[in-house]
Amino acid sequence: MLLDSLTTTPEMFTARTGWSVRPEGLCKGDRCVPAPDALTDDGLINIEAVAQHLAMPLVTDEESGWRALGPESGGSTLTTTEVPDLTLPDADGNPFRLRSLLGRKVLLVAWASW
Repeated sequence: MLLDSLTTTPEMFTARTGWSVRPEGLCKGDRCVPAPDALTDDGLINIEAVAQHLAMPLVTDEESGWRALGPESGGSTLTTTEVPDLTLPDADGNPFRLRSLLGRKVLLVAWASW
């Protein structure tokens, strides 16, 4: 979401992010996050508060004054580059331990049919 101010209307915020302001906080679908400081006294959305509560990155281009609010991370971010010790079947159905690749660079590719 591109912004030229650190406040926006609730309608604009909802249209551009899918998050809405409800009495219980900021909500998207069934998920609600308490954010008592998300609304300013004049009824606008406080973008800095929203970014903090929803773990949305907020960056500013000082030269132009424009800001970009990124998508929410759901509070989940990588805290380490270590993968848990997984054992999965290989192409022949034999168990394969990911730990057997310890010390090598590994690219994991996941696919789903949906």
